[in-house]
Amino acid sequence: MKIVFMGTPDFAVACLDSLHKSSHTVVAVITAPDKPTGRGLQMNMSAVKKYAIEHDIPVLQPEKLKNPEFLEILSSYQADMQVVVAFRMLPELVWAMPPKGTINLHASILPNYRGAAPINWAIINGEKETGVSTFFIEKEIDTGNVIYTEKLSISLNETAGELHDRMMYVGAALIVKTVNDVEAGTFPSIPQDFSIVQKPAPKIFKETCQLDFSDTSQNLHNKIRGLSPYPAAWTSFQEKQLKIFKASPLELLPEVSNLQEVVPGYYSDHKTVLIAKTADAYISILSLQMEGKKRMETEEFLRGYRF
Repeated sequence: MKIVFMGTPDFAVACLDSLHKSSHTVVAVITAPDKPTGRGLQMNMSAVKKYAIEHDIPVLQPEKLKNPEFLEILSSYQADMQVVVAFRMLPELVWAMPPKGTINLHASILPNYRGAAPINWAIINGEKETGVSTFFIEKEIDTGNVIYTEKLSISLNETAGELHDRMMYVGAALIVKTVNDVEAGTFPSIPQDFSIVQKPAPKIFKETCQLDFSDTSQNLHNKIRGLSPYPAAWTSFQEKQLKIFKASPLELLPEVSNLQEVVPGYYSDHKTVLIAKTADAYISILSLQMEGKKRMETEEFLRGYRF
């Protein structure tokens, strides 16, 4: 089949690569416009665009998906199917265009964790299992009939970044299986059950990432790993912002020589450990980044920091 692929970040590249190496032909890629990033505000292209250029796949970067010129170019590719991975909401003019439909890969077991940040919220909420789902796009976002679901377990200390990388490759294999079976006409199409209480996955903002140490150690641990490495959980620490990337719940303060309360609610031996008091116990901070500094392990941080 001829396929138009739509996606932007690294998560989508594995799917694009699997489709490009399959028996199907990716005739074009639709991705976000280049954006200025970094201190120098240099124009930066998306991960999907970089892959497409390296493999001589035509790239379209429309500002508006209802633009008549864009729709005319998209139609000219006469794609049998469109595949969407980590892109934006499509107008019906776009998703209804190909005869075999438009399928989407979503990083959750639908209908749970519909929205922009399913990987993060699954970990923040302490889930033990998640998955990837393929489905047909319809008018309401992430509501179409599910084709396939592949489940993955979440380990106790796994971060959002680590889970993201595992899901990326599981999703890539599932996309190819879905496309093959849709072409053959041998695929399930299961309506989502919206009668159950669903867990949302809304977009994450800076205020979402702020830690509240009046919460339990386990909830804080889940939030830290669910936001690691990006956008990263943070707290105010001696009038500066402190990002925390990795931590470990503790029931009791460890028996470490010279351990003392260095600032209210924080304990350290000035050498290897930095521990915060929580609602029910403690949490040991293992990897962090002080405002204006690089990310480092706690031991390295303590070598150069004076309370």
